Amino acid sequence: MEGLSVGHLLVIAVVVMVLFGRGKVSSLMGEVGKGITAFKKGISDGSKEIEEAKATSARDVTPEPEKAKV
Repeated sequence: MEGLSVGHLLVIAVVVMVLFGRGKVSSLMGEVGKGITAFKKGISDGSKEIEEAKATSARDVTPEPEKAKV
């Protein structure tokens, strides 16, 4: 099995265009783009939340007598 070549991909693209039309395909690709953007934003927000949780859970290691002086 060789996989998909450029010719195969072109044939698939033409068949999809004939079946669904240009407008439907372009709106579908727009939705895919929005989904990818939302996914990336969610990953970014999740990692920020994890970093913030680590920062807030970091404990103060200053000895008790030293805290009283400050």
